[in-house]
Amino acid sequence: MEGMDVMPPPSPSANGTTMLHPHKMMMHMTFFWGKNAEILFSGWPGTSSGMYAVALMFVFVLSLLVEWLSHGNLIKDGSNRVAVGLVQTLIHAVRVGLAYMVMLAVMSFNGGVFVMAVAGHAVGFFLFGSRALKKAPPPSNGKTSDVPPMSC
Repeated sequence: MEGMDVMPPPSPSANGTTMLHPHKMMMHMTFFWGKNAEILFSGWPGTSSGMYAVALMFVFVLSLLVEWLSHGNLIKDGSNRVAVGLVQTLIHAVRVGLAYMVMLAVMSFNGGVFVMAVAGHAVGFFLFGSRALKKAPPPSNGKTSDVPPMSC
């Protein structure tokens, strides 16, 4: 390995952060509370309280959209099977992409982001998945949404 610049692995510090480079921002390895975080994009939301609030609302809306797509009935019965299959695939791809964005936001280890992600999923399920706001019983064909449930 002569002639190669080998960077030592990051070392954890006592406050739960890892120093990546002497002049770069530290990455948290445990949950923390505070507005100074990077969520999804480099430098966003920065140190502004207003932008942190926007970031939290963004995560909430992403979580809510995941639940809406998971429980929505956007496709009419009797449509062309190939067209329905393509639309279901598109809905599934968008839902998975949004779910991964929520996961990446939570990986910022910011407590506020975690709370807003869970709250968005909870409110979204209440609005779109629970029976609390349903006007009619589930359809007789057993179809409750356009895409199958997300499962591990």
